[in-house]
Amino acid sequence: MPELPEVEALSVFLTDNLVGQVIGRVHPVAVNALKTYQPPVTALEGRTVTAVGRRGKFLVITASAPPAANLHLVIHLARAGWLRWQQNMSDVPPHPGKGPLALRVRLADSSSGFDLTEAGTKKGLAVSCVADPAEVPGVARLGPDPLDPAFTVAALRAMLAGERRQLKGMLRDQSVLAGIGNAYSDEILHAARMSPFKQAARLTEAETETLHRAIGDTLRDAVARSHGLAAGELKAEKKTGLRVHGRAGQPCPVCGDTIREVSFADSALQYCPTCQTGGKPLADRRLSRLLK
Repeated sequence: MPELPEVEALSVFLTDNLVGQVIGRVHPVAVNALKTYQPPVTALEGRTVTAVGRRGKFLVITASAPPAANLHLVIHLARAGWLRWQQNMSDVPPHPGKGPLALRVRLADSSSGFDLTEAGTKKGLAVSCVADPAEVPGVARLGPDPLDPAFTVAALRAMLAGERRQLKGMLRDQSVLAGIGNAYSDEILHAARMSPFKQAARLTEAETETLHRAIGDTLRDAVARSHGLAAGELKAEKKTGLRVHGRAGQPCPVCGDTIREVSFADSALQYCPTCQTGGKPLADRRLSRLLK
């Protein structure tokens, strides 16, 4: 799933390629991806892109046609969605079908544009056309951005107070912090040398500072690695930059211990026993409680 660093990189890439351009045609292909219908996404046609930004894992493309109010194309790529930039896009409208294409946006003054695609059968890609991004429920409930200067150690301390959940679940909750998902929560906890099942409210002052530093350093490093990359290169960069997530059975790059995995119904987490749990493997939570 694309998370904060990848969506930030997509935002930068699209800023360079879309801002100042006029949207020629918008082709909705997969109706299930459309979460709003008034105004229709085709209302973006003829408007000039004035900004591209990020809200958590949401990509926001702003288009203007004075004196009319701005419209915003708000995109959530979900688990298997992606944005594919095309320099030479066919002018033949795409036909609805069973393929991965969900939405096509073609610029007016060139043959370039982008496709939104989604692999697999579990469809979660979400596209909204709204007057205000806050009209999208997922955007409205977002917590603070972890790269915002306002996200201080004190702000994190306030979030942890009374938090009964474990760190892994808390970090993934978009209403707590916007933009962190399964992969980067694993990476952050590995950098902080903390168990994913440690109760959030039990962190000491020193541990809170360590976690805050790990959040910032991990995300900023990932954003820096992705800077300047084209959209088609971001997925590969994410995979090569991960130290523990998706690397079960491989040696930890810090201590050499074997990276372990805990599986859930629809996801899995990876961690290093030596770095994070005092050398003790975590039990599969479907079978038994955490070994502390």
